This record gives sequence, structure tokens and C-alpha cells, in this order.
Amino acid sequence: MATDGTKIIDGDTAHDTYWGIMDLYDSGAEIQMILNEFPLEQLEYFDDFDNEIYVTSCGLAYWELGIMTSKRIEFIREVINKDACVNEWTSYSEKEGKSRKSVLKRYLNKIEKPNRKIRKRKQYRRITNFIFNENSVLTFQLSNGEYAVTCCVKIDQYRGSCNYWLVPITLKSTLKPTMADVVESEILGRTIGSGFSREQTKASQPGIERIWDYVGGKPNFCFGFAIQAVEHKDLLNFKNRFEKIGELEIIEGLKEIGSIGGEDSFKRYDETYIELDNRIKVFKYQKYPIRIVINE
Repeated sequence: MATDGTKIIDGDTAHDTYWGIMDLYDSGAEIQMILNEFPLEQLEYFDDFDNEIYVTSCGLAYWELGIMTSKRIEFIREVINKDACVNEWTSYSEKEGKSRKSVLKRYLNKIEKPNRKIRKRKQYRRITNFIFNENSVLTFQLSNGEYAVTCCVKIDQYRGSCNYWLVPITLKSTLKPTMADVVESEILGRTIGSGFSREQTKASQPGIERIWDYVGGKPNFCFGFAIQAVEHKDLLNFKNRFEKIGELEIIEGLKEIGSIGGEDSFKRYDETYIELDNRIKVFKYQKYPIRIVINE
């Protein structure tokens, strides 16, 4: 199914549409640019179900920005009246179908009335005083006494949220590891299928040929790291558990997401690393020599 739930903003298409509009708006884009980039009426679309998801999420953003018109409301009503989503959800569950129908009724009642409180452009604060920097290699001691290692491959800031992308390195030791140990170890990642030619894939991800050469043959895929994202505000609570022992010059083009999960406490972080071998098997992470993902 193309969406996760019956709410207006409740799945990938809806989130991408609504937040795509809001991100443009918050970045200072003129309304006409938003209308051009996210037109309410698409000339081509996949099917009526996906079109309803797009149109209703787009319409909600229009209403919040104060650019709803009677003509646009009429178009949204025509799309909703096709019952594409209600019928689709009803085929899975009558309860879900009724839920969507109720959501749409409240939605129409909302957007048909003038918005008396137009959304203001938001300015999100960006963190500049980082706890660790990109490419920092960190060691920490687990509850079983072993030392483990991670690398902060990227710091991602989006809508006021600052996340450190920490990637597990397979090295564990009873002694505090050195950078010489780390460079000879492995880092976790994943391959991602590419729908483009090898040349197009190479152009879109500089450095991917390092992974291709390691795998051998003539593969065509993208690469991403197995990321544990930790928010700045959470990392502040257990930053002292980590010690920076050096840096790895990770190839910039390889700093993509292969998989991503979140950690919000050292206890969870500790559990993850103690069970790292099992997690590698369960989640099918792949090990890559650190030397092939760094500039040397």
C-alpha cells in the first residue's frame, strides 16, 4: 500500500509532498515557485489512490499557507469523491475504510473555511558547536569490559534537528584500540540497487567504484553505511563515554544511508555493540575494509 495510515499526512508520498512545500516556504521561496514545483493538479500520476494522497497533502499545505481558493477546493473535492483511498482501505479492512472516510470529511470541513492563522516562515537554529566532528573515530568501553569503535561519518541538520551519523566498526578489544588497529578493521554498510547505467551510477555517487572493485566483476549498485543516528541533545547526555582517538578521511561520495536507526541513550548503544555480531546477521549488514572507504 502506498501509505502507512489513513491520516492526511501518514506515508511517504504525503510526507514528501507536504514537507517539500514547507521546506521551500521556510527557505524563502516565493509562492509562485511553490505552485510551480508542487502543482495541485498533476498532468500525469500513477493511479487514483496515489493521486488522492498527493492532492490532499498538497491541499493541506496550501490551506496552511493561505493560498487555498474555491477552485482548488472544488478540484480536491472531485478527487476525494472518486473514493480511491476509501475503497482501497476498505478492501483490506472495513474499519480502515471508515477511518479514511471520516478523516476526509473533517479535512474538507477544515479547508473549506478560511485559514485565520497563516503559517509563518520558520527559521531553524543550526548547531555550530559540535560534540564531535565528521570523520571522528571514537572508542568507548562496553559494559562487558571490551572496547568498541565507531566513526562519525556525517553530521546531518534538518528542520532544527542535528543528528550524528555513527557507523559501527567491527573492531573490539580488551585494550584501548589505536588508529593503526582501526585502519586494518572493517566498517558496516549495505549495497542499494541502482536503476541507472554504471556510468550514471558512478556519476551520482563518486567513489562507488572503490566498492565495485572490492566486490569484483561488473556490478552496478549504490552504497550506504549502516548508520546509528544520535540527536545532539541526546548525545550531550553520554558524550563523556566516548573518546576520540583520531580521524578517518571517509570518501565524501560514500556518505549515504544504507540503513538507519536511532539511539538515544548509552544503554541502548551498549546493547547494540555487545550484540553486534548477531545484528550483522539479522539485518544483513555487510563488512567492508576501512581502507577502501577512505582517501589514503
